[in-house]
Amino acid sequence: MTVTAVRAPERPAHRDPNVLRWLGAYTASMVGDSIYFMALAWAAARTGSAAGTGLVLAAGSIPRALLMLGGGVLADRLGPRRVVIGSDAARAVLVLGLAAILILTAPTVGVLVAVALLFGAVDALFLPAVGALPPRISPPGQLARIQGLRGLAARGASIVGAPLGGVAVATGGPVLAFATAGALFALSLQLLLGLRIRPLPAPVKHGGTVAGDHEERSVTEEKPTARQDLVDGLRYIRRHPLLGPLMIVIGLSELGFVGPLNLGLILLSEQRGWGAAGMGWIVAGFASGAAGAALLIAVRGRVPRAGLVMCLTVLVGATGIAAVAQIPSAPLAAATAAVVGLFIGLAGALCGALVQTVADPAYLGRVTSVSTLFTYALIPLSYPATGAAIAFWGTGPVYAVSAAVCAAGGAVGLAFTALRRAELPR
Repeated sequence: MTVTAVRAPERPAHRDPNVLRWLGAYTASMVGDSIYFMALAWAAARTGSAAGTGLVLAAGSIPRALLMLGGGVLADRLGPRRVVIGSDAARAVLVLGLAAILILTAPTVGVLVAVALLFGAVDALFLPAVGALPPRISPPGQLARIQGLRGLAARGASIVGAPLGGVAVATGGPVLAFATAGALFALSLQLLLGLRIRPLPAPVKHGGTVAGDHEERSVTEEKPTARQDLVDGLRYIRRHPLLGPLMIVIGLSELGFVGPLNLGLILLSEQRGWGAAGMGWIVAGFASGAAGAALLIAVRGRVPRAGLVMCLTVLVGATGIAAVAQIPSAPLAAATAAVVGLFIGLAGALCGALVQTVADPAYLGRVTSVSTLFTYALIPLSYPATGAAIAFWGTGPVYAVSAAVCAAGGAVGLAFTALRRAELPR
């Protein structure tokens, strides 16, 4: 008589204490980020130098762009939990230390630039590591739901963080705001210390060979250098049947989407006469749509034919981007932005879930660093070009080109059979 083992059902991510600890830590960190950046802007403004204020606000992006890929290597070499705990601790100490300094003396451009540079460097370690944690704390079938929960946390943090930072600055100046941000980083650290990490599974094989160059290195038995690990990770992404196409989709869709949503929307609101209030409603419309997409993924946990749906939602969202620039009224633009947020948010959640599920966990820090590099480092460099293009050609043509670039991401994804047929685990 044969006894068939019955696998215990997976605990849903929203009921898993381990996942909830990670989610709480991520949320606290995101709210702390919002408060920190607001406090930094106010402290920089109090120096009385407009040029110095711009320098302070731009300083953090430099180490973030230069060190992001290295942060992914470090997460894979040391383990994402260790790196994310260390970076969170460093951020707490750095920001609380700045609050203490500002109690004793007025802020100077030099001090604020130094803090911004250090914070950006630590952020370059934190972002890839926190993105590499979900497969180490939850089974594969829950990773899509975790991406939905993460999206909800990010939207909630942006809604709560800015007002909370404003209240802190209004009540106690940048000192209180920095202290609040530091306390949130410390809370995030405390939650991360309680995470239970799953053991790393065996390397994933593609086409009969182990992913990456581990087989070659086992012959020499030499520990690879950080540079070799980075090259190995980039080669792994390029050779992978899904990750390479996914990185192209991420790069193109972000490039076509982020510029119009940020700088382009400010200029569009000025030209249409909608003012700050109209712009606020449009941003709120997008945020509500994106939150709805995140909630859908968090509740469902899985979307059939995820690769195909992801590519199609990018195409629909791109169409909405082009439409926003042609709409004469702010309420209708806000409604269109909500549709854009819904479809682009759904595409982003599915893309993140696919990356999490198909990547070998041993490479996930490096994979996450590449995808994060587009969003947090390279795409902001397009802002000057977007502003210059709008000044020269106007908002309509620039939005149309941006929508075409975003749509190209979806079209490229559809061109790859493996991505078009990709499924999330059940």
